[in-house]
Amino acid sequence: MNQKHLLACHERILPYIHRTPVLTSRWINERAGTEVFFKCENFQRGGAYKARGATNAVLQLTDTQKKNGVVTHSSGNFAQALSIAAKNVGAKAFIVMPLTAPKVKKDAVKAYGGNIIECEPTLKAREAMAEKIVREKEATFIHPSNDEQVIMGQGTACMELLEERPGLSAILIPVGGGGLAAGTSLAAYFFGTHCEVWGAEPFSVDDAYRSFKSGKIESNASTETIADGLRTQLGDRSFPIMKKYMKGIIRVEEAEIVETMRFVWERMKIIIEPSSAVALAAVFREKDKFRNKHIGVIISGGNVDLNNLPF
Repeated sequence: MNQKHLLACHERILPYIHRTPVLTSRWINERAGTEVFFKCENFQRGGAYKARGATNAVLQLTDTQKKNGVVTHSSGNFAQALSIAAKNVGAKAFIVMPLTAPKVKKDAVKAYGGNIIECEPTLKAREAMAEKIVREKEATFIHPSNDEQVIMGQGTACMELLEERPGLSAILIPVGGGGLAAGTSLAAYFFGTHCEVWGAEPFSVDDAYRSFKSGKIESNASTETIADGLRTQLGDRSFPIMKKYMKGIIRVEEAEIVETMRFVWERMKIIIEPSSAVALAAVFREKDKFRNKHIGVIISGGNVDLNNLPF
């Protein structure tokens, strides 16, 4: 994956996605001790950046693959993204979702035309069900993060941010499966100017932090975090890119995630999901690292169950 591939990807998906706004806040800048520019993917189609990667992957399917449909497993945001992308090309989308996925996300998948197949809330169960559908329907499996076409699509959010704010010193993103982290790292390397990329994740699911330390993909013994989008682990396509191009990982506490989510709601008047709040919480936690710089934060999504707020 190189600069040419990323540019072609961006051009390919432009007719199908929103070019989301870049916002800033005086309140947040004062608290952070730096200027922060938010790439607001909570305003993206499906409410999250994942529409970018899903669209890029689906647009490159053959006619036969489109006819047989696509399948993925996802707790919510990629489920919605793939449902939208498949609908754009007239393909069926089979979405394996854990029984515990938020109702607001399941309702959205159905609204976008996705066919939900529920399973137990474990990675093993999700993968087994997806494989079963591939066999029975001859559908094409598209991984939510560990897929080169998905990774390049996710990187276009960073490309757009750097077009508007070319002098950024650093960009922070939440890290789950690594698709956004890998894509952002590539985009910052090819289109930024000495622009560092920092990942952020909860202490309770810090597999990316430990993976950077050990040099191999680590897993989590628990998935107990409010940031439900970050409960997955890195893949063999995303991790090598992150290891090569990312600066490091910052960990935050659960209370910091909730407080940051509320602070953004109160001061910026926008809704962000807990996974998105992790990146800004990392800026607040490590103020000295970013002081007096211009930094970007990718708000990864805004799909929040308003009947089940953490504050």
